[in-house]
Amino acid sequence: MSDPLTIRSLAPEEIRLAVDWAAGEGWNPGLNDAACFGAVDPEGFLVAELDGAPAAVISVVNYDEAFAFLGFYIVRPDLRGRGIGLKLWQAGLARAGTRTVGLDGVVAQQANYASQGFQLAYRNIRFAGKPEGGEAGETVDLATVPFEMVEASDAAIFPASRTAFLRAWLSAPGHAGRALVRDGVLAGWGVVRPARSGWKIGPLVAQDEEAAEIVFRALCAAAGTGEIVLDAPEPNSAALALAKRHGLAPVFETARMYTGPVRPVALEKLYGVTSFELG
Repeated sequence: MSDPLTIRSLAPEEIRLAVDWAAGEGWNPGLNDAACFGAVDPEGFLVAELDGAPAAVISVVNYDEAFAFLGFYIVRPDLRGRGIGLKLWQAGLARAGTRTVGLDGVVAQQANYASQGFQLAYRNIRFAGKPEGGEAGETVDLATVPFEMVEASDAAIFPASRTAFLRAWLSAPGHAGRALVRDGVLAGWGVVRPARSGWKIGPLVAQDEEAAEIVFRALCAAAGTGEIVLDAPEPNSAALALAKRHGLAPVFETARMYTGPVRPVALEKLYGVTSFELG
């Protein structure tokens, strides 16, 4: 008798299944996240199907030969506790090979991830609220900044090159980017995007707290009214202060965990994480 559980890669147009399930878990994904996520590693999204119906999803996207990121690990609620998730987890990690794998683990799963070889690097805190207002100030449209400058800045705050993802993220429908350029140097930049609820800022990268403040206000202005969500790395105290200064309150947290070494990142420049699902 054949095994009724099968595992396969989601086609690019099917990645929305994982995003919809994430929305069902209360993770509030962006409206156009699915199309951007597929640009990284088209075969990195897996589904376990039980008797032909989706039972669990996971993503393990390989950024380069050294680093991969795991996300969207969700088992259908009525099928939990049957070992389906573990089989899919193992299949997902097998895709990463010898790469170091990163993830942002919810509180309830952190002990399980630790038992699988993931070690805590730092916490990320999700802040949400409605800032009083924003202004474009001295910022410019991020699209007017040479992509190479943005890519070089991103390389300082992420453990791998992600050219294809950045191009998709910066140009996605509804995404708005702002940048602060000082004397020809990119001092700060960020992207705000519409989510299932409100707007999410990410990434937000800046050389200093003043630049982060200017870009944050510009992104809030681009979003207009509505709730703003910012995921800030806890080691960057200036990022936490920025969120609180604008009336955002902590609502959620994750643990950034890795299975091995990663190239150094400048967390003091990272004020807003791009995505808990892809890093």
